[in-house]
Amino acid sequence: MALYLDTSGNSTLAIGLCARCGLKFAMSDLRPDVNYPGLLVCEKDADEYDPYRLAPRSPEDISIKFPRPDVPLTSDPVAPGDPSWPIR
Repeated sequence: MALYLDTSGNSTLAIGLCARCGLKFAMSDLRPDVNYPGLLVCEKDADEYDPYRLAPRSPEDISIKFPRPDVPLTSDPVAPGDPSWPIR
């Protein structure tokens, strides 16, 4: 059974089919799907945006803010086991 759609008062008089359910709608009622922009779907069949289609996040900066120096922290360059160590 054919359904008559009254398109008077709309910006266009065109009628389109929903790409998902196949029902007739006025073209002003159809919108592009967010995941597949080539599909025109009705409001009921419109998808939510799929977050897995987004670009990956940028990696975090996990470097140490105040790293310890690679030089020894002592001011005496001679170690206690060294023969030049002063014996008292």
